[in-house]
Amino acid sequence: MTRARVPLLLLFGILFLASLSVSFGIVHQEHQQSQEESEDNPFYFNSDKWFHTLYRNQYGHLRVLQRFDQRSEQIQNLENYRLVEFKSKPNTLLLPHHADADLLLFVLNGGPVITLVNPDGRESYILEQGDAQKIPAGTIFFLINPDDNEDLRIIKLAIPVNNPHIFQDFFLSSTEAQQSYLQGFSKNVLEASFDTEFKEINRVLFGDEEQQGEESQQEGVIVELKREQIRELIKHAKSSSRKALSSQNEPFNLINRKPIYANKFGRLFEITPENNRQLKDLDVFISYVDMKQGSLLIPHYNSRARVIAVVTKGDGKLELVGQREHQEQEERWEVQRYRAELSEDDVFIIPTAYPVAINATSNLNFFAFGINAENNQRNFLAGDKDNVISEIPTEVLDVTFPASGEKVVKLIKKQSESYFVDAQPEQ
Repeated sequence: MTRARVPLLLLFGILFLASLSVSFGIVHQEHQQSQEESEDNPFYFNSDKWFHTLYRNQYGHLRVLQRFDQRSEQIQNLENYRLVEFKSKPNTLLLPHHADADLLLFVLNGGPVITLVNPDGRESYILEQGDAQKIPAGTIFFLINPDDNEDLRIIKLAIPVNNPHIFQDFFLSSTEAQQSYLQGFSKNVLEASFDTEFKEINRVLFGDEEQQGEESQQEGVIVELKREQIRELIKHAKSSSRKALSSQNEPFNLINRKPIYANKFGRLFEITPENNRQLKDLDVFISYVDMKQGSLLIPHYNSRARVIAVVTKGDGKLELVGQREHQEQEERWEVQRYRAELSEDDVFIIPTAYPVAINATSNLNFFAFGINAENNQRNFLAGDKDNVISEIPTEVLDVTFPASGEKVVKLIKKQSESYFVDAQPEQ
């Protein structure tokens, strides 16, 4: 009997391995198909492919996302908005500079100190995770990461003021990455302005020929600081966590407040132009979503805002619904579904009025800027609260759907949760 079992067990083993192979092939095929759909999605930007590095050295980097209007004709109205990411190591400084763009800065990780410099003085603020700060075009500023261990990560929305989609950073310093913009002036202008011989100006501000390439010239726009330098620079900085701020231009925090939507599956924090002067000036809202693994942000759409979102942690799946004209039949429209597999640092766009749903396949966080945000209304298409379909009269529902209005209402009201739900509920 022992000998008879061997071929039978071998047969079972072969069949089991074959079934595993088929299952793996199906999973691999589905994964490959999903990746292809993500790449074909004009509203999805993979972080490894679509970011362009502006400055990089061993202490950190600055990189900018490709122009939105070059990715798709469907998001042409975002041409004058650019997304910038800044990362730096502990005990580092982003050198003083200004830009020909209004900037809205948001702290994703770390606790930086930002200093804004104006002709009548300067203001320094100790920021924390979730803080936002507007930096008007032309304002000189610098950023310090004073932490000994934690990296700093910041996302900036840049709104150019000279030319659509184009902005420039003007650095005072002369480094291996770029020249000081002061070097653009002629010798005579510099000598007259500083009442000093050009040789001395060149030595002090730019580094003369003998100093070029030596340690006295910075390797890039992000540099390392000593602890005593950091202590001196931050000793007069104000904490952004103070309850009372003296100026409307000071930082404000997004996540240290009550979320506008929350349950056991997720939370959504938001600040709108209606309740913040800095955001009103830019006509932008900011929001932050924190979702548990296995949860779903149910289908909804924004009435006016165009949303630029950045995945800050975890993985998820995006489904976005638009319309397209039928290729063969005129005057007929069909649904177009756009899907994407989301990972950390990826960017996705939610156009105005496009319904969207997001599934958290792990614990998922993402941050968003809402453009054209004033008086925006978020309309949910399911759930117990803020469900816009439930406000349609039963008599209209009777002729809108195949089933009776009463059955439609019963279906709509079956979901007891709102905003965030279980992505795979028990049936």
